[in-house]
Amino acid sequence: MAELKRLSESRDLTRIERIGAHSHIRGLGLDSSLEARDASEGMVGQLPARKAAGLILQLIRQGKIAGRAVLLAGQPGTGKTALAMGIAKSLGAETPFASVAASELFSLDLSKTEALRQAFRRAIGVRIKEEAEIIEGEVVEISIDRPLSAAAGSSAPSGATAPGKTGRLTLKTTDMETVYELGGKMIEALGKEKVQSGDVIALDKASGKVTKLGRSIGRSRDYDAVGPHTKFVKCPEGELQKRKEVVHCVTLHEIDVINSRTQGFLALFTGDTGEIRAEVREQIDTKVAEWREEGKADIVPGVLFIDEVHMLDIECFSFLNRALENDMAPILVIATNRGITSIRGTNYRSPHGIPPDFLDRLLIITTQPYTEDDIRKILDIRCDEEDVEMSADAKVLLTKIGVETSLRYAIHLITSAALACQKRKGKVVEMEDISRVYQLFLDVKRSTQYLMEYQSQYMFNEVPGEADGDDTMQS
Repeated sequence: MAELKRLSESRDLTRIERIGAHSHIRGLGLDSSLEARDASEGMVGQLPARKAAGLILQLIRQGKIAGRAVLLAGQPGTGKTALAMGIAKSLGAETPFASVAASELFSLDLSKTEALRQAFRRAIGVRIKEEAEIIEGEVVEISIDRPLSAAAGSSAPSGATAPGKTGRLTLKTTDMETVYELGGKMIEALGKEKVQSGDVIALDKASGKVTKLGRSIGRSRDYDAVGPHTKFVKCPEGELQKRKEVVHCVTLHEIDVINSRTQGFLALFTGDTGEIRAEVREQIDTKVAEWREEGKADIVPGVLFIDEVHMLDIECFSFLNRALENDMAPILVIATNRGITSIRGTNYRSPHGIPPDFLDRLLIITTQPYTEDDIRKILDIRCDEEDVEMSADAKVLLTKIGVETSLRYAIHLITSAALACQKRKGKVVEMEDISRVYQLFLDVKRSTQYLMEYQSQYMFNEVPGEADGDDTMQS
């Protein structure tokens, strides 16, 4: 029993796990009729907003609203970014989703319009189709002939392929079986993929690439136990050699970078994209249009999410107005927590700090403050996500704190309380742990009250009613 417990507590170290503010979001939490469930896929509450986002999601999948814009508007801490993340998760890996904060545009080496243009093209996918000749079958036997000189000498590096090493690979389908002669490079490729008898593999004749599709169902009883990642597939039918359509998904921005830099695709890893000339983009757009007419490629309009959109200035909004009219524009989703405020770069005031002509283009989704019941459910989800065990009384207290202060502050206290619990060698977070961290870390209201009480002791304080004749300190 102890051995089973130890196995259950072991962690999978094959990937890096980071717990972020929205790492618990798995989708929008909608059913098949696009009705929002009360709590599902990490989403809680905000039923009208989630239903509206679900309709937008359907239109995105059908490709019917390319070049449209959606505004997520609401108070701070009401789940606007969570909605955008839910849309991204629901779209899947094939639909491009680019995210940018509006304030980033003013800290880049690029001009504002160039940064926006690159963000737009990161959100437009190109699905390129090509036919390739492949050999697909189940491995019956692999035999490798090692020369005597290679077997006797052990001074060669372990990863090097021995000169003159040859072998034979026997593949079969349900209809035929063939033996192939192997060279050194193919033997090395099969060794890297750890191909063995009973595996179903695909060999690309042009590049020599080996892809392991899974393990044959007919060999499923070879071992008493298999790993959780083992995938069983049927033995291929028909001929071994066949032509198959291969689909590559890239974004327009990736094509731009590859064609505008001498180092090609390596520029994508260095991040040294820089300004991309308009002539390069025009040539790429022309080529992609040709591929579309020939049926070699499809355009996949993705989603561009701009957070803190009130930070954009009038020049950026003018660019967005024009960019959304382009034939290959993505779906634009923007978010803001501002009310009626000034448009950056002007003296005019407007709802959300967005010009009226751009507001007229938007479908607006509003988010409402969370209820006490919603906050409790969100805290339950976050406790599970952060692997913190908390008593029912502690959750009631934390929910009360979230109602009186803010949801974000209550979420921040979860891990802090867990650390306080560890310090006293406890296993379950209790009310005393919540109270301790509540006293240690101030929320905005208590911090403001403290400043008002002791502001005279701070440097450069400005007390209302005090004479302004004092000399200011200059550095």
